[in-house]
Amino acid sequence: MRKFAVISILLFHIIAVAAQAQADSTKTGQKSYVHMLHSDVTRFDEAVNPDAWILVGDVRFRRDSMYMYCDSAHYFQKKNAFQAFGNVKMEQGDTLFLFGDYLDFDGNTNLARVRGNVRLIDHNTVLETDSLDFDRNINLGYFFKYGTLSDEESTLSSYYGEYSIDSKEAFFQYDVSLENPKFRLLSDTLRYNTASKYATILGPTNMYSGQSEVYSERGHYNTASKKAFLLDRSVLYNKKKEITADSLYYDIAAGYSEAFGDIVFSDTLNRNMLKGEYAYVNEIVDSAYITDRAMVIDFSQKDSLFMHADTIWAVSYNIDTDSLYRMVKAYRKVRAWGKEMQAVCDSLVFDSRDTCMTMYKDPILWNNGIQLLGEVVKVYLDSTSIDWVHIMRQTLYAEEMDSVNYNQIKGQEMKFFFDEGKISEMQVIGSVEIVFYPLDSDSSYVGMNTTVAGKAIAYLKDGQVDKVVVPKEAKGVFYPMSQRPHDKRYLGNFVWFDYVRPQSKEDIFNWRGKAKGTTLKVINRGNIPLPVLNGLKEE
Repeated sequence: MRKFAVISILLFHIIAVAAQAQADSTKTGQKSYVHMLHSDVTRFDEAVNPDAWILVGDVRFRRDSMYMYCDSAHYFQKKNAFQAFGNVKMEQGDTLFLFGDYLDFDGNTNLARVRGNVRLIDHNTVLETDSLDFDRNINLGYFFKYGTLSDEESTLSSYYGEYSIDSKEAFFQYDVSLENPKFRLLSDTLRYNTASKYATILGPTNMYSGQSEVYSERGHYNTASKKAFLLDRSVLYNKKKEITADSLYYDIAAGYSEAFGDIVFSDTLNRNMLKGEYAYVNEIVDSAYITDRAMVIDFSQKDSLFMHADTIWAVSYNIDTDSLYRMVKAYRKVRAWGKEMQAVCDSLVFDSRDTCMTMYKDPILWNNGIQLLGEVVKVYLDSTSIDWVHIMRQTLYAEEMDSVNYNQIKGQEMKFFFDEGKISEMQVIGSVEIVFYPLDSDSSYVGMNTTVAGKAIAYLKDGQVDKVVVPKEAKGVFYPMSQRPHDKRYLGNFVWFDYVRPQSKEDIFNWRGKAKGTTLKVINRGNIPLPVLNGLKEE
């Protein structure tokens, strides 16, 4: 007992000396010492550890402003270090706490190694792992065998991670996961700030929210506002649609995104693709708006169609019902190109309900060597190609025979029926006028027919008019080629607009309008019923 009292007195004397040395070192800028503040039992056992005091029961240490507690400890006074066992706790102020089963603390390096059931609490942020090293010089903790970081918004986990008390910045690497009730992020490398709630993507990353998925390798995501800004050709997937761009802004809560630079918006369900430099996509109402070199590529038909306009909308209606349908709307300077079909107009609407593409304001449609125009052009599609075309008012059919001669038909209404991508039959209704060049067996001109009728049907073979059928009361004149009157060779509204025609998918971006004086007249009229075709004769 006496021996124990002597040892205790000696120990506390040493601690007092150490405390004075600590005070002196603070004044001179030297190292700071670990102070043993309390222990129920203090003993020295050279057989167990000749360099350590053995402390048992309500053990307390202090180093600067950090206080440390444990059930028992080995205190290495000369090394300015200790090992703590059981219910380890470190605290600094009333906001920073560190718990574990075991602590190895070096007072010289100010490094704490905590093992077993580790939990670091910084305000509302909790870091949990099995092994944590905490550098008090820079207030940085890091783990290396999996850990999780939780705040009010999210929970992060990874194989390796760091957390800074001062900046509130976490750096996670390898098998990274960030989750909250409505969002999940899987990444290779991620930074996360618990104060700003910003996650910084630094490597291959997939994000999931509802039916949406995002892939990115660089960008930011705010877990509080649910907004992401993504760079480097990031990709957004939603309901069989995907959008890729140089940069993406995605508001998950509001359900919309904006894309900037070299945009590719693919819709595999409707088999089309939108391209441009700016796009706005609303996934809630399933709509997309694209502009600045906007282009839609439709590959639902055998002949893919490339179409450009100043602005293109793709809008869905009656979502989540059996009456769902989709419309694509193009505005201003529309130009379209396909191998068999080309078109220009001011605006265009495609409606999936009847698979009809309607062209407005000076529309022109070309099919191989044939030019079609009118006030309104409606193109009806089947599953693989064009089914039929309906042209209304101020209509003109023109077929190039050579650089001088053209088969021409005009009327109030025209219907064209297709076979394997080529016109096979046409019906013309109302105020029909015809200029037709029949050919003999060696494809030489027989002459020129001019006809005026109330209606007509023309049959085509290999993309050229083969025969024309008109009513008995039709009036016509046949002219040998050498006796054709100059004023009869062309109909009053004939213009060959080959200079306007798109020549390739790249040429759709080069707008060439009609020459002055060749645009269609603006006529205000009521809806007048047109006659049906019957009582025809062959010409």
